[in-house]
Amino acid sequence: RLARRAAGAHLSRPMQKVDTPDSLAGNASHPEYSSNWAGAVFDTYPSGTFRSVTGTFTVPTPRAPSSGSGTYSASAWVGIDGDTCGNAILQTGVDFTVTNGRTSYDAWYEWYPDYAYDFTGISFSAGNTVRVTVTASSTTSGTAVIENVSTGQTVTQHITSSSALCEENAEWIVEDYEEGGSLVPLANFGTVTFTSASAGTSSGSIGPSGATLIDIEQNGRVLTSASTSGSSVTVSY
Repeated sequence: RLARRAAGAHLSRPMQKVDTPDSLAGNASHPEYSSNWAGAVFDTYPSGTFRSVTGTFTVPTPRAPSSGSGTYSASAWVGIDGDTCGNAILQTGVDFTVTNGRTSYDAWYEWYPDYAYDFTGISFSAGNTVRVTVTASSTTSGTAVIENVSTGQTVTQHITSSSALCEENAEWIVEDYEEGGSLVPLANFGTVTFTSASAGTSSGSIGPSGATLIDIEQNGRVLTSASTSGSSVTVSY
């Protein structure tokens, strides 16, 4: 089933904005940079807008950055809230980790500010097609679903929380998440593309076109490149 991760393990956090690098200060096409999120987020809608978010991606092969050794990770997920509304996030996704050349994958869900919980009963290999979906049935309850389309495995978890969603953000994200209070070393995840990306509202579903793009910037270096096209969100390392 699922179990809370060990103390100090995965915590996905709201987007942590950082200043635009000096070299890109005039680049109006990329209005936001973050130390932990890369991808696309709707951040101009009123509360009560978003009820669900879904996307499908191919599991990447994470690698250590050039000349790197040790353990590196990243996480691909979809979620509701966490940008302009930072008190709660309903999210689900897959971590990818490389340790001295060995790769591993973990499926999880989280209702921030609680920690992430691991699913069991589902596994992944590089190249698998994965569909991730979160649905808010109210501002304090919802469902996380992860399907490995390639293997037919599906896991579902109903979640409740005392931390209420605003339902004003919807996002498709590759994240440098936290362990033990600090960001994990970010893996070179290649390219993650969320296809069939959509966000459900009370008046129908919308694709990611028009969402705000976010890239990860750490120590003055931009580490990712995010874009949208039609119903896709692409994040490249």
